[in-house]
Amino acid sequence: MKSYRKELWFEAPERRAFINITPQVEKCLWESGIKEGFMLVNAMHITASVFINDDESGLHHDYDVWLEKLAPHEPVSQYRHNRTGEDNADAHLKRQIMGREVVVAITHGKLDFGPWEQIFYGEFDGRRKKRVLVKIIGE
Repeated sequence: MKSYRKELWFEAPERRAFINITPQVEKCLWESGIKEGFMLVNAMHITASVFINDDESGLHHDYDVWLEKLAPHEPVSQYRHNRTGEDNADAHLKRQIMGREVVVAITHGKLDFGPWEQIFYGEFDGRRKKRVLVKIIGE
């Protein structure tokens, strides 16, 4: 059994963003040389997310609108967490909804995706560097 680990770094210029990280993750798989196994991809920050869905701009817009309705950024005073001097309580809630990580099967050296599936980094409190962990285990 082999193991591979790599950190990917992202810095979204906006507060919120959805970034397709599938090409970077596929590069990790190629570097690992693993042909059969599993890949874990997880956000290493509590205001960011990793999730799988379609790479369609209308859907990303809908996510943004929906998440803002569920956990609006403003007024920042509505959140107890923000009394600490932060203004990112909404980002913590959005991350909880969108999830921390994904696990993808690896078959014949490829990510074993369904139709249209891609891996995304979701940023909910951007404008600073954050990392994503890629961990691959297999043969």
